[in-house]
Amino acid sequence: MALKRKLVPQSVYRRQLAARLRELREAAGLTLTEVAEQIEVNQGSLSRIETGERGTTPVLVRALLDCYAVTDTDVHDDVLDLVRADKEQQKPWWRKYSTVLTPTRYDGYLALEAGATALANYQPLLVPGLLQTEDYARAVIAQMRPDLTPDQVDALVKVRMERQDSRLSGERPAYLRAVLDEAVLHRVVGSPAVMREQFDHLVQAGEQPNVTIQILPFSLGAHPGLYGPFVILTFPQPTAPLVWLENPNNSVYLEFESDVQNYMGIFDQLRASALSPAETRTRLTRIAEELEP
Repeated sequence: MALKRKLVPQSVYRRQLAARLRELREAAGLTLTEVAEQIEVNQGSLSRIETGERGTTPVLVRALLDCYAVTDTDVHDDVLDLVRADKEQQKPWWRKYSTVLTPTRYDGYLALEAGATALANYQPLLVPGLLQTEDYARAVIAQMRPDLTPDQVDALVKVRMERQDSRLSGERPAYLRAVLDEAVLHRVVGSPAVMREQFDHLVQAGEQPNVTIQILPFSLGAHPGLYGPFVILTFPQPTAPLVWLENPNNSVYLEFESDVQNYMGIFDQLRASALSPAETRTRLTRIAEELEP
């Protein structure tokens, strides 16, 4: 499986810009070497712009469009809008939390999630971050990040809560489809009281029109999700979807079409094998009632 590793994946707009500039250059029948010579810019810099590894400026983009003999004003405006949008997305709300986000590359995931229109999340061990209560999130983060001070844990909890407000509500909320292994429900995080509150929150969240929650029952036995958790992020066209795989020190995202299609197939199998949303609500309610007071 081909893995693509970077500290912070490029923004949705940068990915669109990179693809658009590459398409215009190829339509003009020019190589990167020829373009670099004509506008007197380092070829390596142009290559990184076309792969989305670095941003650019309106001045350079105008020079590129002239080099490619692009005269359509709509094309000019669309490409320059992508440049400006990319720069705006480099000033995210989570920047103030950078000291605790950067070590785990969590800021890279947030940059992708902020531009997604839909998220498909499979979790075998924990409630997904977008669905966690504040107390559940605090208990999880404190145990998973023993290197953090209480203040730093609080900062990450705030990030998680702001993520929920940003992506699941507002004018353009993302559509979240979450499949949770039944093990998530039986792993007591924090305390029984924390778990009961978490179950109530899952039931309420599942009633939102843009949120679907399903439980994968133990009775299913072995299944394709045993490889581990993943998130599939879908973006506005023409940006292609990608898969995010999180781990403590070296989170990875996959963007090759074959990899993404493979995970989409796995997620479809998990959804088909899982309890329906209505059955999931019933299971959540029953397990909550069984918890010790």
